[in-house]
Amino acid sequence: MVNHTSSLNKSLKASPQQDKKSVTVHDVARVAGVSKSTVSLVLRGSEKASAKAKDKVLKAIEETGYVYNRDAAAMRSKSSDLVAIVINDLTNPYSAKLAVALEKHVRQLGLMATLVNTSEDVETQTQIVAKLKEYRVKAFIICPAPNTEAQWLEELQTMQTQVVSIMRQVSGSTIPCVLPDNEKGVYTATKALIKRGHKQIAFIGGDDAISDYHQRLLGFNNAINEHKDVSSWVFNSATNRQGGRLAMSMCLEKVPSIESVMCFNDIVAYGVMEYLAEQSIKPGHDIGVIGFDDLDDSKLMSVPLSTVKIDADDIAKAVCEILKGDKPESLKQVPVSLIERSS
Repeated sequence: MVNHTSSLNKSLKASPQQDKKSVTVHDVARVAGVSKSTVSLVLRGSEKASAKAKDKVLKAIEETGYVYNRDAAAMRSKSSDLVAIVINDLTNPYSAKLAVALEKHVRQLGLMATLVNTSEDVETQTQIVAKLKEYRVKAFIICPAPNTEAQWLEELQTMQTQVVSIMRQVSGSTIPCVLPDNEKGVYTATKALIKRGHKQIAFIGGDDAISDYHQRLLGFNNAINEHKDVSSWVFNSATNRQGGRLAMSMCLEKVPSIESVMCFNDIVAYGVMEYLAEQSIKPGHDIGVIGFDDLDDSKLMSVPLSTVKIDADDIAKAVCEILKGDKPESLKQVPVSLIERSS
């Protein structure tokens, strides 16, 4: 039997000036005593390679000085190990929290994540994604900007590139989507307000250009419609602190007797609570306030904010299950829970 390992080692040692790039996957396979396909699996970070095989291959790579040319590999496979996380608004604390969770779980798959921000602008989103396609990304994880078209999203997915939308649905698209159970979350929160005896309730924040607004408003209306003695109002606004302040101002002007407000998100709720405080109205005592997201600062407010919790880690795990092919369904709704605090 010919000892391929020792033969190759002698060859390498006999050529000290040899360029390490001349060492091939076949050489690594011979030194490791495994097949070329096993070496490829290890290089790609595949879970299909056993721990024992991985150890052999890594030792062989160190011994031979093999350098993995990722650009060449991407050219051959028509994709890379790069996953693009396309976030709609990184100024939103929840979006930043979600991006961190996604990056962590993508890295655990043996892939590299890159993060970009579209600032809620569909043209910026189109330009950024077009540029990223030049790098043959393996997957796009996208929180779609308002007015994203289904056809654009569908055409983005190819045999080499996966696409998963998060937090928002694009009407008419069959692309896999992961989002929180918006409808149930707001329904549960609104029912909690009604259970406390509140009869005049407003929904504050958001606009009809995004799917999560419609889902949350539907949950609000469903809860209200179950009680004939409860009156409701809707005040649209930007989904930020200033939007919350303006919407609460409009609400108090139109309905001075309002008893509680269900806010589109926690940031809107912060603006609501600030405005109420300026009017000497105490959240939770004079007017009930509930948010949506459960940001880290929500429990630290002067009056701790009641909110609907979305676990960013659960969203990220569900996305990565789709990337691995473990969960092929087109829609995954992640459970949410009501966190009741002083507000």
